[in-house]
Amino acid sequence: MKLLLTAALLAMPIAATAQTAPAAAPAAAKLTIDSSIETIAANPKGKAILDANFPGMMAHEAYPMFKSMSLKQVQPYARGAITDEQVAKVAAELAKLG
Repeated sequence: MKLLLTAALLAMPIAATAQTAPAAAPAAAKLTIDSSIETIAANPKGKAILDANFPGMMAHEAYPMFKSMSLKQVQPYARGAITDEQVAKVAAELAKLG
């Protein structure tokens, strides 16, 4: 997965990766599949969901390039490494967090 995600992210247009630090989300903000990956990872329960479904994602060398994107935004660049089923599972698990 690491190689595919790295290759896919390196092929992304510069405009998609040249983002500044995202605005900090309020602590009580509801996490959804449209939340940025780093916003989800900032919540211990959200991070556990990401770690369970995408082991090593936060340690990935390209993490700084895609952390401000949502899973749905990264998915087209992942060349199958992030499946619709995984996205749906993460969405369901995030919804349970309330």
